[in-house]
Amino acid sequence: MPGRQSRRSVLAAITALPLTGALSACSGNDSAAVRSGSRSRSGRKGTTTITFWSALRGSQQVVDAFNKTHDDIQVDFEQIPSGTQGGYLKLSNAARAGNAPDVATIEYPQLPGFAIDGVARDITSLVGAGLRAKLLPQSLGQTTFGKRTYSVPLDVEPMVLHYRKDLFDRFGLDVPTTWDEFADLARTVRRTGGGRRIAVFPTDGMSQMAGWCWQAGAQWFDISQGAWNVSMADAPTRKVAGYWQRLIDEDLVHCNSTTSRLYDAQIGNGLVLTRLSGAWDAGAQMKGHPEQTGRWRVAPLPQWTPDQPALGTHGGSTFAVTKDSRHPEAAMAFIEWQVAHPDALKARLSSGASSQYPAATGLVSVGRAAFDRAYYGGQDIYRLFEEEAHKIRDGWVWGPRMTATGYVMQDAFARAGAGSGTILSAMRAAQDGTMPDLKALGLATTQHST
Repeated sequence: MPGRQSRRSVLAAITALPLTGALSACSGNDSAAVRSGSRSRSGRKGTTTITFWSALRGSQQVVDAFNKTHDDIQVDFEQIPSGTQGGYLKLSNAARAGNAPDVATIEYPQLPGFAIDGVARDITSLVGAGLRAKLLPQSLGQTTFGKRTYSVPLDVEPMVLHYRKDLFDRFGLDVPTTWDEFADLARTVRRTGGGRRIAVFPTDGMSQMAGWCWQAGAQWFDISQGAWNVSMADAPTRKVAGYWQRLIDEDLVHCNSTTSRLYDAQIGNGLVLTRLSGAWDAGAQMKGHPEQTGRWRVAPLPQWTPDQPALGTHGGSTFAVTKDSRHPEAAMAFIEWQVAHPDALKARLSSGASSQYPAATGLVSVGRAAFDRAYYGGQDIYRLFEEEAHKIRDGWVWGPRMTATGYVMQDAFARAGAGSGTILSAMRAAQDGTMPDLKALGLATTQHST
């Protein structure tokens, strides 16, 4: 059984080298072999019982399918709140008490923090070469620090442009391919009247802002030379912040939360013509507004430099084996089945409309077959997702306390939307609010203010 790493050793590993892609990560065995003859927590010989916590829709269906087809491993599942709604606090408290589940769902931005805190176990030796080869390198790169792997990606969500084709057709609008074209389109849309805007700047959108800056070449965090280097107002971020500030100043976009009833009404009433979000949002739109069937399409996100296309992500989850797991090999076997077996994805999709883009690229055809194309006018959106996923820029690093960073950013975005401050000042506030948390962790840090 892999040993538990001390906090100091995890800190050393996670700051030793920059985040690396999957191809350079250490390989373990070709599969996550489960020890024979192990006893479950209930004491039955030959069966290992593990626990699994997740907020992801469809997880119960996945567990049921796994338990029906596996005799040597059985999974006890608990549905928990989403991370920001209490799920991460529950996981942290359980880990402090020494009774965290064997397997937990952790989103990409929160993974570094759970690795540093010692909650997410180093599973480098458990992730076999066969599984690594199935995963999109950019996704596994987001779970690998200093050649040490701390979780396995379930999905990776390239940012795309969702747009109202019926309204584009009515007003004679062309789908923008560059951000300059998007700004011109925003001015045209405002002139149509009726309160319509091209998009919403999300005052609660730390992940969306990160995706836009990621695409532009920003590097908010890096862990080179043994320290966490923080620069949340670097040149690419300033470019993105200035761009959105101009759209806000010219009243070309709505500026509000995208998890609010207001936003839902804006989408429902056709007051927003595009959504700039991850691939998963196609399924969320289907579920939230079934009355808009046939009106939406998906296109590539506008680019800054079309001949050098790049993307960031928005959304996505991973599965970690926790430090408290007594059966890490069995936990890893369950994780591998969840992320790479067709039956697992079919079970998850059976829970309702979903457009998640699997990190295991061999499952793209499963998602494509399960997705009802009628909502998007027959468009094969998975083909587009597949093309866009390969544009994700490698090397992005999330910080150790992104939940706290996100709260500071969200508050500052809301003030900027109300005319008190700017998007750039919000980014600087987020950096200022991040540094005390990093120092409290005992991390070596540098920061670059611009």
